Amino acid sequence: MSEERFGEFVLVRRHEDGHVAELALDRPKAMNAVSTGMARSIAGACAALGADRDVRVVVLTSTHERAFCVGADLKERNSLSDAELVRQRPVARGAYTGVLELPVPTVAAVHGFALGGGFELALSCDVIVADGTAVVGLPEVSVGVIPGGGGTQLLPRRVGAARAAELIFTARRVEAAEARELGLVDVLVEQGRDREEALALASRIAANSPVGLRAAKRALRLGHGLDLRAGLEVEDAAWRSVALSGDRAEGVAAFNEKRRPQWPGE
Repeated sequence: MSEERFGEFVLVRRHEDGHVAELALDRPKAMNAVSTGMARSIAGACAALGADRDVRVVVLTSTHERAFCVGADLKERNSLSDAELVRQRPVARGAYTGVLELPVPTVAAVHGFALGGGFELALSCDVIVADGTAVVGLPEVSVGVIPGGGGTQLLPRRVGAARAAELIFTARRVEAAEARELGLVDVLVEQGRDREEALALASRIAANSPVGLRAAKRALRLGHGLDLRAGLEVEDAAWRSVALSGDRAEGVAAFNEKRRPQWPGE
């Protein structure tokens, strides 16, 4: 396993011959509250991982024992003038869009608090694995703002408009069991096993065609919310992008020869 640090608060670990990358939030003294500098680092790490053709899956984790991420750094926000806050907005937004726009499958490993922007980072992933200590929520209206990392758009896509409205308007925190029941998280595991289980899931995903994975994610993301006819056109375009690929040829050959494929990734 290799490690690379992006700024002071983001650590990238590479597993599985570099095919699984772990993006670890590493600001323990602030429970991973996202400062301006940390936001830049998250965006930078995502840009590097998205451009790396060896990476097939990204797992978003936390090094803090009691929190995934508690959201925006409100102490820093309190020190900003109105003009500084407006200038900071694109930087903050870049962290969330960086995760959301990763071209490979992404898995969040959540334990403890995942609130506000912290939960939005998880919502930006394709699958959320949480342990029994997880507490999630979007409490922004309780401090006079609204979710600004995609929460008003991503949450309804998970749980429906009415449920999302109730959660956002009340600003309430949801504990692990209810979060799983409502669909706020996808997989609920025993306490302390979120990272382990997320990495195991990532390993299973990474065994598949990297070309296929990227195309499947593209079809899922671009087709979501479209009517069926338009969605099928998105799927067809993604299918055509892989139909003549080396991965497709290797996958078919490996199936017929009853062996594990050796993906060329092209």
